[in-house]
Amino acid sequence: MSTIAAVNAAASPTRSAAPRTYRVTWVGVLRSELSKFLSLRSSWITLGLAMLFVVGFGIISAVRYNPADPTGGHFGATAPNSAVAIALGGQNFAQLAVGVLGVLFMAGEYSTGMIRSTLTAVPKRLPVLWSKAGILAIVVFVVGTVAVVVAFLGGQSSLTDTKLALSLSSSGVPAALLGAGGYFALVAVIGVALGALIRSTAGSIAALVTVLMLLPVLTDILPGNLGNDVSPYLPSNAGPAMFDLTRDSATTLSPGAGAAVFAGWALLALGAAAYRLKRTDA
Repeated sequence: MSTIAAVNAAASPTRSAAPRTYRVTWVGVLRSELSKFLSLRSSWITLGLAMLFVVGFGIISAVRYNPADPTGGHFGATAPNSAVAIALGGQNFAQLAVGVLGVLFMAGEYSTGMIRSTLTAVPKRLPVLWSKAGILAIVVFVVGTVAVVVAFLGGQSSLTDTKLALSLSSSGVPAALLGAGGYFALVAVIGVALGALIRSTAGSIAALVTVLMLLPVLTDILPGNLGNDVSPYLPSNAGPAMFDLTRDSATTLSPGAGAAVFAGWALLALGAAAYRLKRTDA
């Protein structure tokens, strides 16, 4: 009997376990990119620097404020026009920090060669770009808004008896603080887009500095009034209009228009990055 059983067992084909198949999903890509972001030391350092610039410079600007000073003790060429402007005394430094964060999050993978593994796991490619941009936008918006609110509240005691004193319940203040958080989020998205488009950390950072800080200088060489007509629509001017409480309607866009224009620049950069990511090899 045992011999017959052994023969039957040998004759019957062995069934191997069916190989498991894995399906790429949006949730899976988001979880993967979030895990990368949280595991990178540069993410925490750069994000921390951005918060430090906003909170530190904002509170110092409030403490230094002096109505008799032409600049009001503000870290800028002109005197601040509101407590929100004072709270954003470190905006120029913070925007560079979050922009560099976006560049590193994307271009860093090209520098290390990890992008090949990423795109092999996600052959459609574009979900990687959307996930990186979305994750960073949400994180920077939350952190940036909290930092701006802390800077605003932290400087109120120094501004209590001045004409610039405001509270969170003052007209336009909540929208301006949220606008500042949204501005930082869009800057981070532009950083991601530049990183995917240029694929070089140094080159992407140089392009970011040019877009955010050097373009207004170049408009000065345009003939006639062309520079004044173009200037409000540049990223460096349309973005800050999102949190400007006392704007000059002749030279500055409204907060809503500024948000629309700046978001348009971010979408344009993302579109160019998506085209290159889809059309060219890593």
